[in-house]
Amino acid sequence: MPTLPLSINGKIYRIACEEGQEEHLERLGQYLDHRCRQLVGSIGHISESLMLVMVALLIADELSDVSGELHELRTALGAAGGDGPSAREQAEERVAQVIEGLARRVEGIAEALETS
Repeated sequence: MPTLPLSINGKIYRIACEEGQEEHLERLGQYLDHRCRQLVGSIGHISESLMLVMVALLIADELSDVSGELHELRTALGAAGGDGPSAREQAEERVAQVIEGLARRVEGIAEALETS
């Protein structure tokens, strides 16, 4: 089982992962490090444990938003199933809007990782 060194907020953590998951784990570590830097930049230095809890809450909030959007999409698609072309078109338009929003988020994250 490979072990990777991840730098989070200036400290190195050795984390084990499944074979073939190294790049994915590295990207996750970079994202976590980026969020830690953002937090430190906005509120200043705080204890490591408090910072990691706050970053975990920020990431959980992002996950909650995405989960809510996914639920909304599933509901819209389910409701549009038998209501004719108009309802289906509205649902597809909403899906397209949410996907565009998610794509902008992913692009922003990728850009932030590239500049960090």
